[in-house]
Amino acid sequence: MRVDVNAPAWHGQRWAARTALAAAALAVLLPLGYGGLDGVLLLAAGLAGGAVTAAAVWWTLTRRGPARWLAAVLAAVTPTVVVVLFVVTLGWVLVLSPVLWAVAVWSGRYALRSTGTRPRRMKEHRARSVRRPFLLMNPRSGGGKVERFGLREKAERLGARVVLLDPEEHQDVTALARAAVAEGADLLGVAGGDGTQALVAAVAAEHDLPFLVVCAGTRNHFAMDLGLDRADPAACLDALTDGVELRVDLGFAADHPFVNNASFGAYAAVVQSPAYRDDKIGTTLELLPDLLTRQRGPRLTARIDATTLDGPQAVLVSNNAYRTDDPVGLGRRERLDSGLLGILGVKVDSAAEAAALLLDPDPEGLAVLSAREVIVGADRPEIEVGVDGEALILPTPVHCRIVPGALRVHVPRKRPGVPEAQPRLNWRQLRKLAATAGRA
Repeated sequence: MRVDVNAPAWHGQRWAARTALAAAALAVLLPLGYGGLDGVLLLAAGLAGGAVTAAAVWWTLTRRGPARWLAAVLAAVTPTVVVVLFVVTLGWVLVLSPVLWAVAVWSGRYALRSTGTRPRRMKEHRARSVRRPFLLMNPRSGGGKVERFGLREKAERLGARVVLLDPEEHQDVTALARAAVAEGADLLGVAGGDGTQALVAAVAAEHDLPFLVVCAGTRNHFAMDLGLDRADPAACLDALTDGVELRVDLGFAADHPFVNNASFGAYAAVVQSPAYRDDKIGTTLELLPDLLTRQRGPRLTARIDATTLDGPQAVLVSNNAYRTDDPVGLGRRERLDSGLLGILGVKVDSAAEAAALLLDPDPEGLAVLSAREVIVGADRPEIEVGVDGEALILPTPVHCRIVPGALRVHVPRKRPGVPEAQPRLNWRQLRKLAATAGRA
C-alpha cells in the first residue's frame, strides 16, 4: 500500500516530529550550553541526587530507630539541595528547559497519533432492557455515600430491588446474590467497595447476567477504569434505563475473583495485620523492615509462561495491565478486555538496587509482563494475599487466571469515559517520521 506523505495530515505529522526532536534537543543542550562546565557538573549532581534520594528512601523503609530518621531526613534534604543548585546555576533556563521538554512531548505524541500506536478502545454493545434488577448496597462504604447520594431511593424508583448490608454483622454477599438469581433477578449490581464488587460480579458472570457498578466505595478503581463518574455515584444508576454494555474480563486468584488485582508479598502481609485498619502508616513502617530484608514472610516465586521470577518482595497480578510508561496514567488501565493479566514484580535487596530502580530505564529489579495465567509459589504451604483489598490466606501455589469477556457490565450511555491514552513516545519512530519525504 502506498501512503501519500505529502498529504496535509502527514505533512503536519512530519513537522510535529521535527519539532519534537528539536525541542527535546534544546531542552537538554540549553542547560549544558548555558552553564558550561557547571552545567555538566550540575547534570551529574542531579543524577547523583536522584540515586542518593532513592537509597535514602530504601534505608527509611528497611531501618528502625535513629537510622530510619536520619535516612528520612536525607531523603527530604537531598532533592531540596539539588533543586536549589539548579535554580542558582541556571536561573531562567530552569524555566525554559521544562517548557521545551513539554513541547517535545506534546509534539511527539501528536505526530504519533495516526501511526497505529494508539490502543484499541473497549467496544460498546447494545444493552438489553432488564425487568428485575437486584442491587446490594453497603451503607458504610465510602463514608456513607449510599445515604448521601440517595442511591437506594433512586434505584427503587427505577424498579430495582435493593438490599442494604448490615454493618453490624458479616453477611455472605455471594449467597445473597445467588439467592437473588434464584428468585428471578436479571441484573446484579453493587454499591460498595471493589472487594464486594468482585464477589457479586463472579455470580453475574457465572449466570451470564449483566452487572452494574455503582461507585460508592472509597477509591473505586474499577469504576474509574470503566469511565464512570466517581464524583456522582447516582449517575451510575442511569445504566438501568439508558445504558450500554461492555464485555469485561474477570480475574481469579485460586477461586477468589478480582476486578482489580491480587497482591502477594510485602503489601499483602501488611494488610493482614489487625492493627492496619486503625493505623495504616504506623503498621506499614513497623512491618516493612523485616519484610523487605527477608527476615519475615515467604520467599516467593512467580511463573509466567517460560519466565520465572525468583524471590521478588512483591508481586501484583492485575485484571489487565496497568499503565507504567506515563506518570499521568499510573494506576489506570487502558482497557479491561485484553484477555491478559498484568504482572508487576519488584525485587530490591540493597540501596544500590533501589537507586537503579529509579534511574535505570530498564531496571533488573522490576518485571513488567502479561499472560493468561500466573502461578505464585512460596517456601511455605500458605501465604498472605490481598484480593481487591481483602486480606486472605491461600494455600500455595496460587493459580491466577483471567476469564476473557466474562462480565457483561452495564454502564450509562452518557459518562465521563476513560481518558484517552497518549501514544508512547518512540524517538526512533519520530526520527524516521521526521526524515520522511515524498511518497512511501
